[in-house]
Amino acid sequence: MRELLKHYIDGHWVESEGGRRYEVINPATEEPCAAITLGSQADVNKAVAAARKAFVSYSQTTLDERKALLARIIAEYKKRIPDLAKVISEEMGAPISFAATAQVGAGISYLLGTLEAVDDFEWEEPVVGAPNARIVYEPIGVVAAITPWNWPLNQICAKVAPCILAGNTVVLKPSEECPSNAAIFAEILDAAGVPAGVFNLVQGDGLGVGVALTTHLDVDMVSFTGSTRAGIQIAKNAADTVKRVHQELGGKSPNLVLEDADFAANLPGTLQGVVANTGQSCIAPTRLLVPTARKAEAEAFVRDYFAAVKVGSPAEEGAHIGPVVNKAQWSKVQGLIEKSIEEGASLLQGGPGLPDSVNRGYFIRPTVFSDVTPDMTIFHEETFGPVATITTYDTLEEGIELANRTSYGLSATVTGNPETAKGIVGKLRAGLVAVNQWGGVKGGAFGGYKQSGNGREGGRHGLKDFMEIKTIVIA
Repeated sequence: MRELLKHYIDGHWVESEGGRRYEVINPATEEPCAAITLGSQADVNKAVAAARKAFVSYSQTTLDERKALLARIIAEYKKRIPDLAKVISEEMGAPISFAATAQVGAGISYLLGTLEAVDDFEWEEPVVGAPNARIVYEPIGVVAAITPWNWPLNQICAKVAPCILAGNTVVLKPSEECPSNAAIFAEILDAAGVPAGVFNLVQGDGLGVGVALTTHLDVDMVSFTGSTRAGIQIAKNAADTVKRVHQELGGKSPNLVLEDADFAANLPGTLQGVVANTGQSCIAPTRLLVPTARKAEAEAFVRDYFAAVKVGSPAEEGAHIGPVVNKAQWSKVQGLIEKSIEEGASLLQGGPGLPDSVNRGYFIRPTVFSDVTPDMTIFHEETFGPVATITTYDTLEEGIELANRTSYGLSATVTGNPETAKGIVGKLRAGLVAVNQWGGVKGGAFGGYKQSGNGREGGRHGLKDFMEIKTIVIA
């Protein structure tokens, strides 16, 4: 079992002051695979002080110096791909093939995308009608980055890369459910020569380290990815010190299937988003909205697609899916499946209980429900498991209304003729709209509408969100 009991503060691995041991459970075996120390207020104080001190000099470095630093980080990251994949697979259940490609690849995509975006970023702008004035972008200060377990490196890199390039300093608190990749990431930054205090890692949970960071007077910005419930509390914690709060929260993404959709050609690319990462993606397009006239055809296609999804050990290579991250998440998904049956949804595939191929672990049967209506719990509640629902609509206007009938607005998917979709994408209230796929692109701006958060990550828009804007006027 890995013992990762120290924090990375001010360029050194240090013992915790008053923290407590926490064991990370492998969701496939239900046995401990790693141990960390959940940090304390004292640990947070040390990390923030180191970041505050380092900001004085690091914020004055040149852009070329910071670009060179990020390039070295990318080079070191590539060396550790096997190590990163292994610990992600063990701790959050992603099959090793998926961990080595999609999970680790998502992180490097943000690193590369941010580095490329710098050349498209205007660090200084004129003020129209005022030749004696200009607008400049400057680093904001100490950033607390709080990241989740489902796409851990994706979110770590989405926050740390723009912070490094903008001239900020960082204190990272990763999820205690999947912490080892963050420790390796700290080793990567150390090997790349990140100056002491510019990046700090304090392992911990939300009630301990999370609260300490979000309420800390010397933290200038909190960037959080996680549930809407936690995001609301973080915003409240940060309000007393009026720090900037940047959030990417929950989702309940629709998949609006058009009348002219070619199911064989178009649907697999969108259904894949429901089962990839065992459904543990905030942009998973779980709510299929299909024309009433094509209901039977859609039911058969989606049922057969999910019936073919294999479930197995994350330690094995292959295209199968693994378990969900922990027992609490397993119980939540099981509860939603059972609740859907109670509320009258038609079970087409899967259902409650473990898949036949396993006898332990937090595995979920790939599940499909039809006849799901907007008054059912699963229509609104984020599932975070390999569960799809089918709801019918009679007119396109009704389909669009159903797609938008959610408190979330992180992403939406349209399945059908791209030419037809052109007139629809602007009517969907979501920060990301994908046609015949479910994900974004390198360099895009990722973030949500409504209760899916505020701010953007990725590309030049993500870089801008980690900076302050100053107007300079010369008499």
